Amino acid sequence: MFESTELNARNWRIQQGMRLLFLGMTLLLVLPVIIILGVLIYKGSPALSWAFLTENPTNGMTAGGIFPALMGTIALVLVALIASIPVGVAAAIYLSEYAPDNWLTRLINLAIINLAGVPSIVHALFGLGAFVLFFGFGTSILAASLTLAIMTLPVVIVSTRESLQAVPQSFREACWNMGATRWQTIVRVVLPNAVSGILTGIILEVSRTAGETAPIMFTGAAFFLPFLPESVFDQTMALSLHLFVVATQVPNVPESLPYGVALVLIGMVLIMNSASIGLRMVLRNRKKW
Repeated sequence: MFESTELNARNWRIQQGMRLLFLGMTLLLVLPVIIILGVLIYKGSPALSWAFLTENPTNGMTAGGIFPALMGTIALVLVALIASIPVGVAAAIYLSEYAPDNWLTRLINLAIINLAGVPSIVHALFGLGAFVLFFGFGTSILAASLTLAIMTLPVVIVSTRESLQAVPQSFREACWNMGATRWQTIVRVVLPNAVSGILTGIILEVSRTAGETAPIMFTGAAFFLPFLPESVFDQTMALSLHLFVVATQVPNVPESLPYGVALVLIGMVLIMNSASIGLRMVLRNRKKW
């Protein structure tokens, strides 16, 4: 039998202390989120109802619902995803599987890192100059979504590239030894094993896209538009801009209204993220079998 020594007891105390320290740090990270959600639920739940979700704003946006803003946000997120995912995944595949290690590849990687750090208001001005004015899309869903797509593109590229690089090199070599081409290896082996990481990047993109205000303020979001757009070339309301407007620009707004809009926005992001996480779990379980 081994007897506990003073050194073992000291190491155990240090281990327990570090465990408690990391637990405390984790709780400090989670606590603000819980407090924010608690405040939103407490102050915003009185405004929530089926009519709030399905009716148009009325009375100068001091009453009624948020239906145009809700549907406009969904449209902006979907078009941004359609625009950014193919480009981001293709760029990540090139950088991970095809690009040689030279100055051009390093320059591209540096540009991606710098693009991720550009403030959203700069993306807004770029979208205004490029998509609204130069390409002639006007202030529209398409211009706003393309601006959001460019802003979130680094997230998709980095997460996809890391997921691709996490696939063991032996998987690729086994396929090559069987006579498969590089493209067949990527499609049949690498991408299926990296899909969960790719979906993680998409989840992060959805969260940021739905909550941005500055990029859409100049490119496609309307201050007040109590009807649904007919195409991607029309303007639309958005929850993030609507929240800013009713919280700062509209007088005599009921206290619960801005909190209700914020609660719906967070709930929509959680629902979209939950759907992506569920899809990721299904694909991961299918891969195990």
